[in-house]
Amino acid sequence: MTAGDAKLRMAELYGQLARHGRLYHEDDAPVISDAEYDAMLRELNELEGAHPEFAGADSPTKRVGGAALEKFEKVEHEHPMLSLDNVFDEGELRDFGARIDERLSADSLEKGGFVCEMKIDGLAVSLTYEDGVFVRGSTRGDGRIGEDVTENLRTVKNLPLRLKGVMPGKLNVRGEVFITRGQFAELNRTREENGEPLFANPRNAAAGSLRQLDSKITASRGLSMFLYYIVEPEKHGIVKHSDALRRLAELGFPTQEAWAFCETMDDVDAFIEKWRERRFDLDYVTDGAVVKLDDMTLWDRLGSTSHAPRWAAAFKYPPETVYTRVLSIDISVGRTGALTPVASLEPVRVSGTTVQRAGLHNEDEVRRKDVRVGDRVKVHKAGEIIPEIVDVDKDARTGAETPFEMPSSCPVCGSQAVRLPGEAAVRCPNRSSCPAQLKEGLRHFASRGGMDVRGLGDSLAGQLIEKKVIQNLADLYSLTVNDIAELDRMGEKSAQNLIDFIEKSKKRPLSAFIAALGIRFAGERAADILAANFGSMETLRSVSEDELALVDGIGPVIASSVEAFFNDPANVKLLARLEESGLSALTAKSDPAVNAPRKGIFSGMTVVFTGEISSMTRDEAEKLVREHGGKATKSVSAKTSLVVAGDNAGSKLDKAATLGVRVIDEAEFQKMIDLL
Repeated sequence: MTAGDAKLRMAELYGQLARHGRLYHEDDAPVISDAEYDAMLRELNELEGAHPEFAGADSPTKRVGGAALEKFEKVEHEHPMLSLDNVFDEGELRDFGARIDERLSADSLEKGGFVCEMKIDGLAVSLTYEDGVFVRGSTRGDGRIGEDVTENLRTVKNLPLRLKGVMPGKLNVRGEVFITRGQFAELNRTREENGEPLFANPRNAAAGSLRQLDSKITASRGLSMFLYYIVEPEKHGIVKHSDALRRLAELGFPTQEAWAFCETMDDVDAFIEKWRERRFDLDYVTDGAVVKLDDMTLWDRLGSTSHAPRWAAAFKYPPETVYTRVLSIDISVGRTGALTPVASLEPVRVSGTTVQRAGLHNEDEVRRKDVRVGDRVKVHKAGEIIPEIVDVDKDARTGAETPFEMPSSCPVCGSQAVRLPGEAAVRCPNRSSCPAQLKEGLRHFASRGGMDVRGLGDSLAGQLIEKKVIQNLADLYSLTVNDIAELDRMGEKSAQNLIDFIEKSKKRPLSAFIAALGIRFAGERAADILAANFGSMETLRSVSEDELALVDGIGPVIASSVEAFFNDPANVKLLARLEESGLSALTAKSDPAVNAPRKGIFSGMTVVFTGEISSMTRDEAEKLVREHGGKATKSVSAKTSLVVAGDNAGSKLDKAATLGVRVIDEAEFQKMIDLL
């Protein structure tokens, strides 16, 4: 390649990598795989090595993450959050070890072994604790400036808000927020049912969830995290990375068990080989292993490049794709009636499990990929979780392959299928009696976020529908112990437990009941808003689409769906039967006092909270603002009316002062809402 060609190719790669970097880090919507991105970055790195005169200061090889989003306050990291250089085979890993040996031998220093940890496919975060109490959390951003996501991090259930034992002073730790395999699959299943775009992989699901403006949406995603690094460990008497990991666990931080001390590079190779297949048994996704020098006193001696430390590297496992054959394309009917094509495959092992089925999403996707019955196809697991057909080997076609035809009727109940304008999904309109929709609807109705009927899972729901014990959601409240005890793998005790949970579910709040109904686009967050604004089903059923659309957080799409649900005669009958069953969410009548607060002390005001509110949670405080007529937002702007400052208030106070926004303390806030 000539110098001119290299310069042109580098410019082309700059543009492509910058675009894909924005899609990945800032929009959480990648359009290429990690492996494709890594390959382009690797090519650019090699070209820059051969032609350093063309390497720009803004090269993607020198970037760490993405720019901090404008919707969050910025946080400047006291110590940069660097990325890691990737290695892709044993030879490159040995080169990494040799470079460390070469740099340390000049000072006659022994490297003292390595620590190997599985590389978690999530979003890097930095946490700050004061005297053992969590006070701030931020994303990595571009490595120097990140986003303040403190309130969203508080919803991560395994993040300790207070550490074990005494930990005086300031402690800064770093780790990774992620979503488990099961939660990722369920999240995408729900989004597909609702016609929403799917998350490309668990990393983007975690990133998109953590960077929500509404912390309740973050909380509903069930995020988890692992911590793996203590900033300035020497201040805490720690000089070994392996000891730092142990110390993190002692303090109550969640840490992954998949790590080991490795004395030599041979041991590092053995660790990587050991986890090549075993990583698929973990309930979180990993795409490689991180190798770090254990002796942290040597880290400063080795130093860093502009974007990565020289004492660590990330070994990336190659993405696994295999070929198999399409045996048939079947139709699955979901909770909202969506008819989803699913490819039945010759069994093939991919990423640790045997794959026999792969979702094709919708009719347009089948057409775009031109998947036919009998085709030889390339298969991988999206995010190493969900089986997916990547490509069709059209050169292998014999002419005997059968093109796919979307059925004109529901394969379960026979109803005429419909495709609404602007939608990709073809749907069965028979919501009230289609067995497939009824089964999925029953599972959703009984879920934790809905009526919370413990023990009513997929198998039992299937039996209840198949044996026609339940033909309508309201039939759930007519079940007897005998109805249930006669089913497979059930007995009298299990049946009685289920009946007890069904009875208990009658007292579930209005928000849970609205969520349980499975109104399209109206998830748990929308259900919370509707319940808070209208106070009873009686009121909610009487409001117009226009009135619904005016509610902050609802909008025209949800409003239209809610009105359509309550205008459906089958749903009217269902609600009447459920009301007869004694559900408190339906029997409670409108209380004029419920809606009155919306014209209260905060009417027309936009309120922002900063710092720690001791008398209630941040969500509770924001809910009070909404109930008293105001709007609660996360950042201070020219539209902000009031800032409520708790302990350890941050930079929002400075911005409020600059803009001349009124600031009050927690006590004054309590007086305003008549809590004192």
